[in-house]
Amino acid sequence: MSNQVWWIASRSAGLISWTMLSLSIVWGLQLSTKTMKKAIKRPWLLGTHQTLGGLATVFLLVHTVTLLFDKFTNFNLIDLFVPFSSSWHPVWVAWGVVGAWMLIAVEVTSLIKKHLSKKVWHSIHMLSFLLWIVGTIHGFLSGPDSQTMIAIATATFVAVPIFIMTILRLYLWVNEPIKPSRIPIRN
Repeated sequence: MSNQVWWIASRSAGLISWTMLSLSIVWGLQLSTKTMKKAIKRPWLLGTHQTLGGLATVFLLVHTVTLLFDKFTNFNLIDLFVPFSSSWHPVWVAWGVVGAWMLIAVEVTSLIKKHLSKKVWHSIHMLSFLLWIVGTIHGFLSGPDSQTMIAIATATFVAVPIFIMTILRLYLWVNEPIKPSRIPIRN
């Protein structure tokens, strides 16, 4: 198998992982803003959100494993799991390593959500936004095809709804009525 096949497989898996992550964030924002509550049932939305997050993780693993076989970048396990250890684009690969650890943290805590406090789970789950930014930067600055018009158009097409829905979610959070159980009681 030629070396180029491993590079193409890895790059494709990375792009699919980023796409699944992007869609998972959009679905999660639809859940939290309740923008689709009349059109789509909540259990279906939640299941789709979880499936997309799981697929992002699976394709991240494919992306990582196939890089081990790519002889052009010549990565080893340390390069793929320790930030700044790679000799090939060390800063941009480090962004990918950090993003991978963030995705794993979000996915693992989602799988064990019932064993965590809501506050801990929610705090870790909010890393998804930073993860998306880190993954996008990693993809654009470490990949050779990121400067193509189709890559730029795709990133813009995906970023706009994420940005708009995030602003909507922040607006709803700021203007959320305080529940009586959340009002501090003074003695």
